[in-house]
Amino acid sequence: MSERQGSGPAAGKNKTSGGKEESKANIPEDFDIDMDDPDTEKAAVTIQSQFRKFQKKKQVEKS
Repeated sequence: MSERQGSGPAAGKNKTSGGKEESKANIPEDFDIDMDDPDTEKAAVTIQSQFRKFQKKKQVEKS
């Protein structure tokens, strides 16, 4: 029987309050996203916008 690897503390993926240096250290070497590409920036802005809308809606429902 095979076991699935989960996420979170049980799997050894503890979140720490680190800076950018620590997050860059976790990037695999085969990271092939062109961070200078305008389409990448556009996608990031779109994702962030949708997430902010989600957070705002969640906070309004909570109140």
